[in-house]
Amino acid sequence: MIKQITNLAFFVMLSVAAVAQTSPQASNGQNQQRRRNQPRPFALTVNDIAKTKVDTAKLNAAFKNVYPGFAVADGYRTKHEVTMRIIDTTKDFTLKAGPGEIVANSKWLKKKQNLQNFQQSLQDALHKNWVSVDTIKKDGYQLVFINKNEKFDPTIQKNLIDTYFEVYPKLVNMFNDKSTHEVVFITDTTYNGVAETLGNRILFATKYMNKHPYDVDIVTHEGMHIVQGYGYGSGPVWLTEGIADFIRYKYGVDNVGSKWYLPAFKDKKEGYKDSYRVTARFFEWIDQKVKPGMIVQIDKELRNHTYTADTWAALSGKSLDELWAAYSTSPDLHLVYSSKNI
Repeated sequence: MIKQITNLAFFVMLSVAAVAQTSPQASNGQNQQRRRNQPRPFALTVNDIAKTKVDTAKLNAAFKNVYPGFAVADGYRTKHEVTMRIIDTTKDFTLKAGPGEIVANSKWLKKKQNLQNFQQSLQDALHKNWVSVDTIKKDGYQLVFINKNEKFDPTIQKNLIDTYFEVYPKLVNMFNDKSTHEVVFITDTTYNGVAETLGNRILFATKYMNKHPYDVDIVTHEGMHIVQGYGYGSGPVWLTEGIADFIRYKYGVDNVGSKWYLPAFKDKKEGYKDSYRVTARFFEWIDQKVKPGMIVQIDKELRNHTYTADTWAALSGKSLDELWAAYSTSPDLHLVYSSKNI
């Protein structure tokens, strides 16, 4: 059932720390560095073409209360610098708003009541940029699904929603019971990667999802990023992504259906910093052959900001390089993949 959201204030609570899965395999160092940068501030420039002399302080206050949350929820490249044009027109027009631009009718805006209610009007206008919003609640968890793509397959949307309620509560209970119980899914038409996590918002590239409709365990990977909640500076990106794919292997609901697997070890040119599935397989080897539960402990150390390069030796008696050398010598594993058809 579709429920229209009239208050976007909860989007402002979204974190500003992004962790992205930019390709099915891995991302380069430049992308990783960019994701760690602090976001640009939001700014509104009012162009009063009609010379209404409206109170711009009120306009800016409404903008700051509404637009940042919209931008975070809206997607990957939503503009931070916004121009508001106040125009004089005889057309039956009040307010239009979208990424980077707000246009208001001067005659409408000059009315005291409309100026007082500008924040609500701006929220409603921004909301029209989305096709639909579903709000689903179940067993103490909530998912808000914002769809921006008219051609997005509703079956894929349902499967992503079902996967969230099947997997995410388990991850919260097992790894971080302080994680949020309210998550936002966004479909994005311009993002060329796979998916991106920002605070409690997961953005899905519809180009990818329409081509890979069975890859529902992106929800498991990205949901683990929310649960990780490490914050800046707690550990390297390759480690964060490796743990997320390790958890996908362990707790994904249909890795067989998505044809997702941990690639066999190739040669010594690989390294544990290759991230994603390569690192995840190494972590599964540690879990099977060295110390069960060690990767879960690494996850805790990262969240508590107590992780260092010496943590590996403290937990296993071997440095990370020594563990990788042992893995390279004998990388064989028994792997079992989840499937909805079993």
